[in-house]
Amino acid sequence: MGTVRRARGRRRAGNGRSRTRAHERRCGITAVVRRRRASACGTVRRMKPDESRVVYDGKLVDVTLERWGKYEREIVEHPGAVAVVAVDRDGMLTLVRQRREAARKELLELPAGTLEDGESPLDCARRELEEETGLTGGSWRERAVFYTTPGFCRELMHLFFAEGVEPGPSRPEDDEQLELVRWPKADLESRLREIEDAKTLVGLLTFLHDPGGPAPC
Repeated sequence: MGTVRRARGRRRAGNGRSRTRAHERRCGITAVVRRRRASACGTVRRMKPDESRVVYDGKLVDVTLERWGKYEREIVEHPGAVAVVAVDRDGMLTLVRQRREAARKELLELPAGTLEDGESPLDCARRELEEETGLTGGSWRERAVFYTTPGFCRELMHLFFAEGVEPGPSRPEDDEQLELVRWPKADLESRLREIEDAKTLVGLLTFLHDPGGPAPC
């Protein structure tokens, strides 16, 4: 296992609420991801709050207070994100270890990042992988789209597989330390217990048990 120290910074994401909705429209998935349980007669009940107002406007996310009948919910608006399972020509997976203040520890994760304004998920995934690891090229597939924490957050995660990637110059940013960690593909199943990050578990388990998928992007 080889490790390399790199630095990267946090980027300003803008208005999380409007960017989330614009992102859903661009991807053509609004009608899918906003559906809820069908009633007994087979119709789909769409969910929309009675009232909604922004109570926090942050660099990366906004928080809205929504009223649903007699209940109130605090909802984190997020612009959407990507994660990449990257495998090089030698069958090595590249992950990143980084400090996560909310978890109070360093976590081992897939290369990942937040969508910028007007950016497609695929372009974001390619950019983030190169910025964090220096890896480029390869054959890309989008394997899953899922909510990370739907109990309170609207973050929609796009999972990509990138196979046959090659090393190249990285473009690190300033204020976040990353350690690159390489795993042999053959060791993946035996090392899953080292992972505590949800998107990384989803990505690696999907890759391990269902590596196929749609045509390359």
